[in-house]
Amino acid sequence: MTHSYSELDLAWNDLKEQDYIYQPTSFWRDACIQIREELIHGGIENFRRLPTPTGFFVPTYGYPGNNLDQSLINRIHELIEYTDLNRKSLLTIKKFLSGELAALADYRVLLAADDHYRKPWLHHFSESSFGNPIEQFTFEGRFFSRSSLNYLLGLAMLKKHFSDIEEINVLEVGGGFGTLGEILAATGFKRWRYIDIDIPPNSFIAEKYLLAALESASVTGYADTRNMGEIIIDKLPEISALCSWQIQKLVGHVDLFVNFISFQEMEPYVVGNYLSHGTRLGARWVLLRNMREGKNLVSADCNVGVESPTTSEDYINMLPDYQLIDRNVLPFGFQTVDGFNSELLLFKRCE
Repeated sequence: MTHSYSELDLAWNDLKEQDYIYQPTSFWRDACIQIREELIHGGIENFRRLPTPTGFFVPTYGYPGNNLDQSLINRIHELIEYTDLNRKSLLTIKKFLSGELAALADYRVLLAADDHYRKPWLHHFSESSFGNPIEQFTFEGRFFSRSSLNYLLGLAMLKKHFSDIEEINVLEVGGGFGTLGEILAATGFKRWRYIDIDIPPNSFIAEKYLLAALESASVTGYADTRNMGEIIIDKLPEISALCSWQIQKLVGHVDLFVNFISFQEMEPYVVGNYLSHGTRLGARWVLLRNMREGKNLVSADCNVGVESPTTSEDYINMLPDYQLIDRNVLPFGFQTVDGFNSELLLFKRCE
């Protein structure tokens, strides 16, 4: 069965006419084509279990995010079924392979770090299952994925530096399937607005996910804003999922600029352009999570990589109007088994 998405086709065709700086980078070029094809054949309702999304922007604690080959995982499952193990040993191995133990570790950090008496509320959130995820865990009656726990940990770090606020405009570049917008809806702000800027097909996926996950929220997408000469932030609804080139049209003010784990997949000149728009729109705070050392280079042996890595020092140099006030790998970020650092950086605009 194939699916037809006219809104995706519209954005996809318009993408080809845009300036190269808003086109998919080398890391994403082939992936965008594959994701679109998988959506056509697998359906938007299944995007969280399709092969390319789970390898690129739907992170998992278990396969494929745990770097274990699926055939190896299957062999281990076969082995333990025929091994004389007690129930506790079996559960330990199964929960390790599924990623549940790693997810629980992140959830425990969240509980320890979050102040339940100050906004934004992080302890009210429970994730939607739209997209038919291959991996979602339940802790204390609420649902979480690696995507939502990544953002919740980043917000827990940010919250240490926030005084109580009631209103916020958030601009995110490369927002995956829109998790941050879903979290903002549960934070208890009196007024909030979330703008996700991304390349198609990801922008289309985020729009559809947020429409399904937040039935009471007002969501606008590319088709609604395509012909606007300028996009006035204060006139947007609570949630907007826009295409990469539309960031040039945004007019107004944002309080928080966010990027999680996608600037590392772009070349420095692309990152610098997006950050310059955050500065132009007066963002008071900039919250980034990316690989400190930069992403691997594309090569003859590996066709998924960047032409030039963007490192933590690059982000610092690209934000001359901001002061770096916090940086963290553990406990809010992540350190890989081979010693690479997914680092959170928090910047505040100089007064």
